[in-house]
Amino acid sequence: MKKLFIVLFAVVAFGFASNAQNAIGIRFGGGNGYGAELSYQKDLSANRLELDLGISKNADNYFHLAAVYQWKGILTGNLGWFLGVGANVGYCKNHGLGLAAVGQLGLEYNFPDIPLQVSLDARPSYEFLLPDNCGYHGFGWGACLGVRYRF
Repeated sequence: MKKLFIVLFAVVAFGFASNAQNAIGIRFGGGNGYGAELSYQKDLSANRLELDLGISKNADNYFHLAAVYQWKGILTGNLGWFLGVGANVGYCKNHGLGLAAVGQLGLEYNFPDIPLQVSLDARPSYEFLLPDNCGYHGFGWGACLGVRYRF
């Protein structure tokens, strides 16, 4: 009976995993001095969670992690839209911790024959906790080009 339960659990788990459309890749660009970010998207059925880990190219070694909950939809065929809200936590070397509220709005294209996704998005943010010497305060935004492998 125990073996049957384990096999049944594995089959159900594999079925959920095979329907998921997770993606991993890179986002380029951005405002507030952000350079490239490692990007991961976790499918949550109708919506998803995006996690981005990056470093600022203009500030004093500002590392950050953004977590954005996104609603998504289809415009036509393989072209879709997404809209999200979240938070950004960062650390500025020699200056301390930073925190921001972020939004995100964008378009994405999923290639039908290869597991590749290309996106273009804008991410406005409001930095409400950031050390004085790190370079960013208040409202900012950036546009990014994302390239991700879907699995």
